[in-house]
Amino acid sequence: MSFLPKAIDERFLEHRRRSLSAAGMCGGLVAGGLFLYRLYADHRFDWDLFAVILTFAVVKVALMVWYALRD
Repeated sequence: MSFLPKAIDERFLEHRRRSLSAAGMCGGLVAGGLFLYRLYADHRFDWDLFAVILTFAVVKVALMVWYALRD
């Protein structure tokens, strides 16, 4: 296991953090777009997509508050 500190450094972790953040934002936008499409085109309110969007928003805001208070 001595090769792990050499293979995983701060740059790797920062790139991973940024890519996960971008992937989460894209996932939230796709869920929101699909929710709005189904609402406007099909006149159907999808509770499952609404729950995904609400979960995304709550987690994002909670983490922003957590990090702001911890700094």
